[in-house]
Amino acid sequence: MRWIRFFHEVGLEDVPLVGGKNASLGEMIRELSPLGVKVPGGFATTSEAYWYFLEHNGLKEAIAQELEGLDVENPTALQRASRRLRNLILKGEYPKDLREEILLAYRRLSEEAGEEEIPVAVRSSATAEDLPTASFAGQQESYLYVQGEEDLLLHVKRAMASLFTARAISYRAHMGFDHLKVALSVGVQRMVRADDAASGVIFTLDPDTGHRGFVYLTAIYGLGENIVQGRVIPDGYYVHKETFREGFRAVVYRRLGAKELTLAFDPREGRLKNRPTPLYLRNRFALRDEEVLLLADWALKIEDHYSKKRGSPTPMDIEWAKDGPTGELFVLQARPETVHSQKSPVLRVFRLLKRGEVLAEGLAVGEAIATGKARILKDPKEMDRFQEGEVLVTETTNPDWEPIMKKAAAIVTERGGRTSHAAIVARELGVPAVVGAVGATRSVPEGEEVTVSCAEGERGVVYRGRLPFEVEEIRPETLPRTRTRILVNVGTPEEALRTSLLPTDGVGLARMEFIFASHVRVHPLALTRFEALPPEVKRQVEEITEAYRDKRAYFVETLSQGIALIAAAFYPRPVLLRFSDFKTNEYARLLGGTSLSPRRKTPCWGGGGRAATTTRTTRRAFSWRWPR
Repeated sequence: MRWIRFFHEVGLEDVPLVGGKNASLGEMIRELSPLGVKVPGGFATTSEAYWYFLEHNGLKEAIAQELEGLDVENPTALQRASRRLRNLILKGEYPKDLREEILLAYRRLSEEAGEEEIPVAVRSSATAEDLPTASFAGQQESYLYVQGEEDLLLHVKRAMASLFTARAISYRAHMGFDHLKVALSVGVQRMVRADDAASGVIFTLDPDTGHRGFVYLTAIYGLGENIVQGRVIPDGYYVHKETFREGFRAVVYRRLGAKELTLAFDPREGRLKNRPTPLYLRNRFALRDEEVLLLADWALKIEDHYSKKRGSPTPMDIEWAKDGPTGELFVLQARPETVHSQKSPVLRVFRLLKRGEVLAEGLAVGEAIATGKARILKDPKEMDRFQEGEVLVTETTNPDWEPIMKKAAAIVTERGGRTSHAAIVARELGVPAVVGAVGATRSVPEGEEVTVSCAEGERGVVYRGRLPFEVEEIRPETLPRTRTRILVNVGTPEEALRTSLLPTDGVGLARMEFIFASHVRVHPLALTRFEALPPEVKRQVEEITEAYRDKRAYFVETLSQGIALIAAAFYPRPVLLRFSDFKTNEYARLLGGTSLSPRRKTPCWGGGGRAATTTRTTRRAFSWRWPR
């Protein structure tokens, strides 16, 4: 065929022909399928087909005229140009031979699947996309559950038109790409039916700190658009690379996400539809540990292959899905990670010098602090209201928000997790973001000065007012090296990933009490005596431990994971953990601890020989195990 390539016919060397996304799919099918990595098959229209379509309809000159002198910083002009350009392409007609080749390839794909008209995903793949220095992720459109010949032809044309969305035009302009030298290939891929299963994103590094010792995996129920668009808070899992390679296959750390919505195809209405996720599913992890470990294994194989191919370490950003009818896992696409791989080695340490009234809180993205006036927007069409240096507060973002996000001092969204659109763009822009900040559009006052702090570990906070903070820049290579071993104290597991990147010799002290306070949060006896708790305390404990029927299992796994995350972050450097002796004055502050850790005064001898009082120490033994 002249205008079509099946995925197995292309590889990374074919980016100019089929774009970064399709070239990567072909590379994985050709090179990684023998290693067990499963990728759905399909085909791509070529970049030559795109130019052929434009020439057949006489569109090149019209596109050049529309873009000449366009001010991409003017939202109104940008939207107007985008609308005109997309309409020009949508009104265009297919050359006869291109149309026939698309339909012939679709029929072949359906025949191989044993179906008359197979549902497919139609994905845009630009020739300047998924590069090590510019991902272009989310700039063009993808369409799911496209079925039937006429429907396919319509969505291939829509995908080509999406090369001129406002966000794509703006992104190319900011990245220095010539609009008329970027072509678009359209990928047509067998649909993985994750409607009643799961999907998610994998990074082969920690997406917040850039720590390269981990595979970080997220999972939600249903199709993956919800996670990409940041509409839900996903489950999160960490797998430690080096010990995994050595045969110690365990999920080091897991975090239960809210997974509020499930996106699925509604055959009665013929469209994708979001529905609330049932509570019993929200309270479960979307993947079993063995599935997490299989995906981690694939992610490492993908990273190893791309690093070898490029001749340098190449962390990857991977999308995956689980097929509901078969239970099989698949990799949908993979691209080089472009945020941390481009960062300078300078470490910027932010410290908040004063705290104030908390207006909202969620997951911290980045480790910075910013101040500005809060601007609450419900739709990107309100971009004229947003001024440079303000704090964007909204429900969620998608690529249409990017012209606004580029002007923001900080970003706050009510929905989303660490791999949501808002989180990814915030990292790329280098601005702090608080995602999953439930109720922020109601609790943060419009037009008031606020401080957004992502420098307090995992928790991101929006404070009222402009609070003072300081920034220290550290270049690790300039720090003096001594024969004295330099060990750090680590208070909480959330601090471990960032702190481990400093040039230290390990951890001199990690206190188990701090892991209890920040991580477990519930008094151990409240977990072993759960049924006997007062109703209100029982309700609060149930909220925290909702994913665990056996509350003792929550204690064992949460404590062991907190310890494991610290140890894995610093591996192979030593970590000294001080076991807890369960001081009642410290454990009384945990949930359920007021009645279970009564304060008792016993005499001891203090300064000057006078009798003093202290809290009695009570020792209790607990056995614990590493996660399954």
